[in-house]
Amino acid sequence: MISFAGTDVGRIRSRNEDFVFASDSPIGRLPNLYIVADGMGGHNGGEVASREAVSAFVKFAKYAGGEITDTLAEAAKEANNAVLRISKENPVLKHMGTTLDGVSIDGERVYIAHIGDSRVYLINSEIQRLTTDHSYVMDLVRAGIISLEEADKHPDKNIITRAIGVEDDIECDVIIARIKEGDYILLCSDGLSNMLEDKTIYELIANNDFSVKDKVNLLIDKANQNGGKDNISVVLIRCGGDCCES
Repeated sequence: MISFAGTDVGRIRSRNEDFVFASDSPIGRLPNLYIVADGMGGHNGGEVASREAVSAFVKFAKYAGGEITDTLAEAAKEANNAVLRISKENPVLKHMGTTLDGVSIDGERVYIAHIGDSRVYLINSEIQRLTTDHSYVMDLVRAGIISLEEADKHPDKNIITRAIGVEDDIECDVIIARIKEGDYILLCSDGLSNMLEDKTIYELIANNDFSVKDKVNLLIDKANQNGGKDNISVVLIRCGGDCCES
């Protein structure tokens, strides 16, 4: 398994409120761990929220003893508690929060904890979104009011309905998908997915002329070329060898 993580402030924002983490080595009983968090909130709140959420998530995972799904879900709750605690202690950070996607790969399966509108994709002969955005426009899609294509261009697509650090109890989607050797798993903030169509993401990752690191840098560069309207964060994992032995 080979991974690379990258994050960039983009062309418009003055600071980077995203935070990424990538470890191909075990974290506690997790065989590996990858995280993307996209913070929100004024007065540096987003930067604090994403950093502290990832820190709390990793710290919990180091000492957890349960199954992968339980560890990821409970780590998300710990991240939520950590951000809430800091926001209550510091009034300046009162309304901060963050999205969070935490991923671990074991054998022929990828395990995902998902909160917010950052995304996890599976790329092989096609590109597939493994997560569903927790957003206002996706609620409209589920209600049959607009199509998925209309959602991608909707002016309110950045309004999220679920985030770490907003409420005492956090509902976390836990997703399991099958993978095979040669597949790619992509975690990204909406600074990438809002700037690039899924087709473009697929074409860049499917190009075998580039390394995993080069593909991450190309994705970030392309998002900036298309406007770079938000912070851009990418974690790309290539599944191969022992990661996909059953």
